[in-house]
Amino acid sequence: MKANPYNVFATLARHPKLYQAWLGFGGVLLHGTLPARDRELAILRTAYHSRSAYEWAHHARIAREAGLTALEIDSVRHLDALWSVEDRLVLQVADDLHYGGDLTDATWAALCDRYDEPGRMELVVLVAHYRMLALVLRTFRVAIEER
Repeated sequence: MKANPYNVFATLARHPKLYQAWLGFGGVLLHGTLPARDRELAILRTAYHSRSAYEWAHHARIAREAGLTALEIDSVRHLDALWSVEDRLVLQVADDLHYGGDLTDATWAALCDRYDEPGRMELVVLVAHYRMLALVLRTFRVAIEER
């Protein structure tokens, strides 16, 4: 197994079969069909809702690499921030899933207008996955790496 500097990998690798399956699943989500900006907005909003400092620390960096500005990254924490219609939809998906465990009809209709079926599925699964990961990281007390 290749060494990885991140504590999330070192922790999950303690269960090799689960780790290998998770790597494949997570890899599909990180390198899927969604634009990187959309993916990172959804992950950051989910990290915010889930109070996941670990996910926030890692994905704030990845979001910068995806072209989000420092102000945009900080604004993900503010529900009243001004966003484009496209960005607001991604954030609304994360909000709906956090607060209601489902998408409202209006959010679903907007999602259908913007994404094809694989894109819609990927965005919902992405948010659900990072919510699950936040719970796992918190439960296992995975510390943020010092850089």
